[in-house]
Amino acid sequence: MSPARFLAGGLCAALLAPAWAEPLSKTQVIDFYADVPSRNLQGLATRSDGRLLPGPRLTELRGLTESGLLWSAVPDGDGVLVGTGPDGMILRLRPDGAAAVTKETIADLTETHVFAALRLPDGSVLAGTSPQGTLVLLRDGQVVARTALPVDSVFDLVPEPPAQGGLTVLVATGNPGRVYRVAIEAFTAAGDQPAKVTDDATLAARGIALVGEIRDRNVRRLLRLPDGRLIAGSAPKGNVYAFPAAGGAPRILAENRSAEVCDLLPWPGGFYAAVTFGTATGDARVANRPKAGKTDEAGANADKPNDATASILFDEPARLDRFAGRSQLLWFPDGGFPETVVARNNVAFYRLAHHGGVILIAGGEQGELLGYDPTRQRSLTFGGVSSVQLNGLVPLPGSPDALLAIANNPAAVHRLDFTAPGPRSAETRRIDLGAPATLGLLRFGPGTRLADGAPVEVAIRTSFGSDEAEGWTPWLNATADDGGWRVPDLRGRHVQVRVTSGQADFALDRATLHYLRQNRRPQLQEFRLIGPNAGLIPAATPPAAATATLGQVIQPERDDGKRRNPLLASQVVPVPGAQIAYWNVGDADDDNLTATFSLRLRGTEAWTDVAVASPESFLQFDTTHLAEGTYETRLVVTEAAPRPVAERLSATFETDDLLIDRSAPEIVGTNLDRGAARLRVAVSARDAHSLLAAAEFALNNGTRLSVEQPEDGILDGRGETFVLELPLDRAAGATSLEVIVYDALGNSSARRLGL
Repeated sequence: MSPARFLAGGLCAALLAPAWAEPLSKTQVIDFYADVPSRNLQGLATRSDGRLLPGPRLTELRGLTESGLLWSAVPDGDGVLVGTGPDGMILRLRPDGAAAVTKETIADLTETHVFAALRLPDGSVLAGTSPQGTLVLLRDGQVVARTALPVDSVFDLVPEPPAQGGLTVLVATGNPGRVYRVAIEAFTAAGDQPAKVTDDATLAARGIALVGEIRDRNVRRLLRLPDGRLIAGSAPKGNVYAFPAAGGAPRILAENRSAEVCDLLPWPGGFYAAVTFGTATGDARVANRPKAGKTDEAGANADKPNDATASILFDEPARLDRFAGRSQLLWFPDGGFPETVVARNNVAFYRLAHHGGVILIAGGEQGELLGYDPTRQRSLTFGGVSSVQLNGLVPLPGSPDALLAIANNPAAVHRLDFTAPGPRSAETRRIDLGAPATLGLLRFGPGTRLADGAPVEVAIRTSFGSDEAEGWTPWLNATADDGGWRVPDLRGRHVQVRVTSGQADFALDRATLHYLRQNRRPQLQEFRLIGPNAGLIPAATPPAAATATLGQVIQPERDDGKRRNPLLASQVVPVPGAQIAYWNVGDADDDNLTATFSLRLRGTEAWTDVAVASPESFLQFDTTHLAEGTYETRLVVTEAAPRPVAERLSATFETDDLLIDRSAPEIVGTNLDRGAARLRVAVSARDAHSLLAAAEFALNNGTRLSVEQPEDGILDGRGETFVLELPLDRAAGATSLEVIVYDALGNSSARRLGL
């Protein structure tokens, strides 16, 4: 055989093989990316191709006492500046070893939520608050300058490169959505003037100038590109704008609806934008309630937010319900069109950071930490936190492989370390196998890359119930076996798998769990006796296809080696004495089945097998040798190969009674009455076994009529009277009448009457 023909034949066999048979055991693919929640990862990461990889460890740091809500975090030397709410504090957090943090209060403002804070080169701190919309400049913990802008909120502060005119900072505001430029020197000279400013001249005198404005209500994030262009992300529409370097009207780069641009991240060749879509307005997730008892600088009670923040949630407890919206990570290449590179449902994206060429995404509403690898173009999931919102990521000074993460509900600070030693683990969610089963081997895919020795440990637990907390076996360590992992004699319907490793460099491909479902008994779905005197000509089975489609290879039809039953397309023809039995038996496990059909005369003990271990779903047999009477029938269905003999289940079904009746009905009486205009003929008949069906009247002048309704109107007995009323003109010329009575099985008797 030529190599080409050999390859072609092998390919054809490979394509056709899945359609020939399917093993009794099943498989469950475990996709780590889909089946492992963020909070179930510790020191590991999952990738969108289903693989499990080493990842960062998240450790909650001690030392952060009650601090309300943590809103903003920016690097500050060897620490991090954090703005809080609703108490309006600015904190400086500094790592104290690998497990704790030292907290220093920089300022306790009379304003409430500090959404933005920035350490300036001269050591002073610039902060923006909400809902007062105040800019505050602090030096050595004291307020040296303050201005309440004609807005409700200050959301972002972005320093500009040093210029001849001194240091300037760009300010993003909400309600209205504007961008201001603040000259720090002039702002400092203006001093502490907390009253709300509404005119441009006063703002200019304090070193504040309008750069641009958008029609959307809030400018949530700002990004200054190397070419001087200013990128702004808005809410509650979620648009992305580009302002010219010289200022002026913006250009819309991307338009959305009911969304919030939560962060912008510069990247070589463009920038990324995190956009969160929700059913509420974009700022509805931003807690903005002033601290109780505080007042704004005008003396008014600040406990009631204005219209711009009236729908905002405050100090809410940790929620267990999932976020109903969705989020996207958009890539904006220089000179190109925006592209969605990551999309997640039921997750809110909050802030962006990067490490080692990977984009980190701080998320919620279940404390998720996500990522995106631009090189491999794959989404990632890292270990999450117990808080509801993970809303800030800041590089940790002096630790190139670590970051600080801030979280809310409850407020916490976490250390995110990509090189921290210690066990790494991943635990799947509850996986439903669909039925109770015995577990076999757990095998990792061909993309698995492991070091020598035993770099991973696998543990499995099962439950027969769906409750997340009770009914589970303890975690049972699996042992290596034939290239996979096994826990002997482990049974259950719901499964969880836990993988643990101390290695810093490995990859586990998607896993396949082999299992054997509980063997369930066959169920009789339909049984019919067709006949008597009806023969069956079975339709031919269509030949198997010589080729297979790609769809059949990817999703093979389940055939299990059974011949397709063409019975319903078969012809039924008259055959004296023939009887057809038809059944339809279902098996939840798609086992091959055989059937034994038996009958016995009522009142006797012995069963007669008419068909034994038949793979067919029908039977045709001759009844001429059977005595008359009523026969009980039964169908015994048994599982067959490839089910092992010891495991084959059998089910016995009592099926319909079969009546064998070859006796003709007896005509017990006739009555003929000729009137002036009509002829009335009545015939009474009785049958020993069957119900009567009809009477036929045939006159020798060619008139022939059938009567199927008895005299009492109900055809329900073995004895009936049938009446024919015939106009005399229909009987003209007739000298005799033949009466034929039929029973339900087609037996008949006749009598001739003279006219």
